[in-house]
Amino acid sequence: MRATLAYTSLRLVLFIVSLVLVYLVGARGFLLVALALIISGVVSLVVLSRHRDAMSGSLVRSFRSFHDRLDAGTKAEDQD
Repeated sequence: MRATLAYTSLRLVLFIVSLVLVYLVGARGFLLVALALIISGVVSLVVLSRHRDAMSGSLVRSFRSFHDRLDAGTKAEDQD
C-alpha cells in the first residue's frame, strides 16, 4: 500500500509540474491538459520505473496472499 501511495503521489507531482511548465509556455485549455498528461507520462516511464516496480511487486504479493487465503477457505469447506 505504501509503494502504491508513493508512486501515485509522485505521478501527481509530475503532472502538476508538467502542467505549470506547459502553462508558462503558453498552452491553455484542453491543449494544456493534454500536453501535461503526455509529458508527465513519458517522464514517469523513465524517472519512476523503480517506484513502479516496487508498486507492482507489492500488488502481486497482496493478490497472492488473498488468493492463498481464498484457497485455504475453499479447502476447509471441501473437507467439511
